[in-house]
Amino acid sequence: MRHTKPARRALTGLLATTLLAGGVLFGQTVTAEPAAAKPITCNVGKLRAEAHKERDRGNKLKHLGATAEARKAFARADALERQARACEDADDSSRPPLWK
Repeated sequence: MRHTKPARRALTGLLATTLLAGGVLFGQTVTAEPAAAKPITCNVGKLRAEAHKERDRGNKLKHLGATAEARKAFARADALERQARACEDADDSSRPPLWK
């Protein structure tokens, strides 16, 4: 009978841990929102216009001698251009659903 006590404790602990982990995972899957709940839309024209404004701002800052701020403005403009290009590529390569 001595050998059953540690085994019983180990099995009870393992069962409790499994139930707790399963309950946490089940609770997260029930309350989590689906990934495709809200469609992502991009306004490419607006993104390009903002990038153009940032480039103009960067050129003005560069002309005034504020090189660090100019680099930040150019980096923001590049990021906006990349985002606009990514949105265009996503629109070009996406397929409509099969049922449409």
